[in-house]
Amino acid sequence: MTISSSLSVVIPAYNESEGIVRSLAKIEEFLKEQDYSWEVLVVDDGSQDDTVIKIENFTVAKPCFRLIKNEHRGKSFAVRTGILEASGDYILITDVDLAVPITELKRFLLWAEEHKNDLVFASREGKGAQRIGEPYYRHLVGRVFNLIIQVLVLPGIHDTQCGFKLFTREAAQKLFPRLVVYGADMPIISKPFFGAFEVEVLFLAKNMGLIIKELPVIWTFHKTSRFNFVQNSYKMLRDVVKIRFNSWFGKYKF
Repeated sequence: MTISSSLSVVIPAYNESEGIVRSLAKIEEFLKEQDYSWEVLVVDDGSQDDTVIKIENFTVAKPCFRLIKNEHRGKSFAVRTGILEASGDYILITDVDLAVPITELKRFLLWAEEHKNDLVFASREGKGAQRIGEPYYRHLVGRVFNLIIQVLVLPGIHDTQCGFKLFTREAAQKLFPRLVVYGADMPIISKPFFGAFEVEVLFLAKNMGLIIKELPVIWTFHKTSRFNFVQNSYKMLRDVVKIRFNSWFGKYKF
């Protein structure tokens, strides 16, 4: 596909030593075949293993790659940092594990460029979507969580949490500085936390009248032991309630 613009890829990373080089190599191989300019921003969220060393070794003499080192404030703050540092006309957020293949970017760029969408986000629900290897209990918890999200803040959106989202730079620059629950004052933390920042981003996007598109994808589950699933789910639900209350009390600037 030919696009008339440039691309930034933002990758949050926390203790990803085992797979980070493999994933960066896949992304590089794919992007080298494209005919647009690109950059990759890896934002380390205060990793305690040798993730940073491996990224530094991989990116030596590769000017299209950039490492940003954060204190450990969670995935949302790492993504926010990368978004605000990105220079591309389009900005992709993707997880290190590439649960959604990087090749899906072609389809997402098509919807963004030719169909003029401000935000195109991956969905594990809908016609054509597949979940590969996901444990039943996680799927069930995810569906219950999404039902709550739809009731409280985002009716009609079937999957907010899939980690593959493409923004126009203009949309991203409007959205991320307006985050309240996941804003600039996120505290330093001691344990991994994924959070529900995507819910806040999508809530803002809808209320600001941005054009958004939910695209079904094939998604592969990758097991991780880096965070407590139950505790994280509880905190995410708490934050969704905060988003609803923030809206009621006029804390968002639409």
